[in-house]
Parts: sequence; C-alpha cells; structure tokens
Amino acid sequence: MTHETLRRFSGWIEESTPAFQWAALIVLSVGFGAVLIWLGVPAAMLIGPLLAGIVISGNGGKLRLTPRAFVPVQGLIGCMIAGMLPSSTVGEFSVHWPVFAAGVFSVIVASGVLGWLLARMRVLPGTTALWGVSPGAATIMTLMAEAYGADAQLVAVMQYLRVLMVAAVASVVAKVSGVGPHHVAPAIIWFPALAWLPLTKTLALAVLGSLLGRRLRIPMGPMLVTLVAGVVLVRHGWLTIELPHWLLAVAYAFVGWRIGLRFTRALLAHAARALPRIIACSLALIAVCGGIGAALVAVAGIDPLTAYLATSPGGADSVAIIAASSNVDVRFVMAMQMARFVAVLAVGPLAARFLARRTAVKADTAGPEDTRSC
Repeated sequence: MTHETLRRFSGWIEESTPAFQWAALIVLSVGFGAVLIWLGVPAAMLIGPLLAGIVISGNGGKLRLTPRAFVPVQGLIGCMIAGMLPSSTVGEFSVHWPVFAAGVFSVIVASGVLGWLLARMRVLPGTTALWGVSPGAATIMTLMAEAYGADAQLVAVMQYLRVLMVAAVASVVAKVSGVGPHHVAPAIIWFPALAWLPLTKTLALAVLGSLLGRRLRIPMGPMLVTLVAGVVLVRHGWLTIELPHWLLAVAYAFVGWRIGLRFTRALLAHAARALPRIIACSLALIAVCGGIGAALVAVAGIDPLTAYLATSPGGADSVAIIAASSNVDVRFVMAMQMARFVAVLAVGPLAARFLARRTAVKADTAGPEDTRSC
C-alpha cells in the first residue's frame, strides 16, 4: 500500500459510522483469521481479530468493548480451561509443586530484576520499564504505574503489545518444535452435532460464574470463578463442558478485539518514538522467560512449546487460547500460569512498588549526567 492509499483508508474508517466500522472489523477478523489458520499459526482466531482491532482503531475507528460486554466472554474462557484440565490436576500440582514454584519464582524475580535494570538505565522515562515488564495483571500494573508517576500509556502499550509478541513467538516455537506426528493439529469441525443439555449447563455456568466473579471485584474474577466452579462440577460428574468451535471462535474474537482496539491512534502516536525501546524491552522479557522455559525442558523433560507457554509473560486468557490451539500439556501450562497469576497479584505490586521507590530515590540523588534518557 502507498502512503496515499493508507491515508485514504484511514480517512474512510474515521468518517464511517460505528455500524460500518463493526462490519469492517468482523470482515477483517475473519480474513486475517482464515489466512493465519491456513498458515498453521496457533490461536489464529485470537490473533486475527487482534490484528483487525489494531487496523480499525489505529486508523481512527472509535469502537470500544465495555467491561460489561467482556464479562460473559471471560466466563466462556473459564469454562474452556475447566474442560481442558483433567481431574488429576490438583494431585499433579501437589506432587510436582517444586517445579511449579521454581518456575513461577524465577519468572517473577527475572522480570523484576530486568525491569529494575531497565529503569536504572533510563531505557524508558522514569519507572515505565519496571511496570511494563511485570508479567501479567496488566490492568493492575497500568493503574499502579499511573499512581506512581510512570507513563501509564507506555505501560499499557508494553503490556498489550507483549501479548501479541508472545503469540507470534509461540507460533515460531510451535513450528520449530512440532516436527513429530504427535504435534499435528486435528482438523477443526466448526459445526459439530451438539449435546444441548450439556451446552445449556455450560452457558449457564459461564453467565452465572462470570457475573459472580464480577460482583466479587477480584482481578480476572469472571474467568477465575467460572474456572474453579467448572473444575469442581466436572470432577464430581455434575457437568460436561460443551463448547462448539464456532462459539469459542466468537469468544476468541472478543479477547482479540479487547486487546487490539486499545491501540488507538493517539496511543500509537504517543508510543511511536519509544516503540523500538518498548519492543526491545518486551523481547528481553520474552527471552528471559524463554531461558527459564529451556531450563524446564532440560531439568523436567517438558516439551519446548509447553515450557514456553507455561513461562510466557502473556495474559492468562490469551495463553489459554494459544494452549487450546496447540498440542501441549494444557494441565501444566495453565497450572503454571494460574500459580504465577496468583503470585503476581499477591507480591507483584508490592515488589514493583518497592523497586519503583528505590529507583526513584536513585534518580533523585543522581547527578544530571546520570539521569539522561538512553
């Protein structure tokens, strides 16, 4: 595309009605998703809508997904994870807890040290890098970054751009490691015969669990409450999770749109000058987490894609979708992700706040030549 074509397309999107923008978003999502499925990219129906959201929002679109609209989608993702986790998950976690603890602790410590070093080196303004490389809990880290005087917009870009980069790297790891027949993905049946009673129960769990989770006002509550309830119900034989692929594709699209539509033109313009540094920071964190994953492969004998997804610093919901779209040990991936999510919520903000204060003190006591941005 020439610059003139891009300018016309941007003006066309900006001046169009919301209904037309939604139609364009859906068409682009299906188109991107179809191409990515053809290329064999994991989580194509997440990444396709994500890219479509960036295209629409970055060209002046005004579409937004309200938190209320996203609540039942989180419930569906929770049901999906509950259906993938076998009843032995808790037992496996109790037996192999040293591996989980080491993996979670290593990722949190590595991200904290990396963020502190980047903040000390003034790679980004103030403590922006410190908050931006924190693994998970993106909304919490963005709000805390703003409260502590960091550039919340750049932190948001770092957090959500990293989700896209994690998914992209996952596709590369899947291609490199998926050479054996056991990694061949089964053909997708989009419209299978439905078991209506289990489907009705699953949808009821998704709606009621997500509403309860929202009412409890805990981070990722709609997904977590539905997930826990689903695991309990499935384990006792009271529920069979029934989620057809077309319904999951809709849920994946909402997750992708929620991320992609955040990349507004104003946000992209604000981050444009710092974008190379933001990408470098994200790649550094992904590389560090990849190193921890490689250690799990060597020590615990886990396959590379499972280890990468288990230690990857993407959001729990997007990692769950990628895991569901790949031939990996979903139990291990989600147990590690959930354990890290709880740990980040418990100690992440405290550790980041402590490091932010120490970095701020160093900045106050440093000379002018020590506080220049890189």
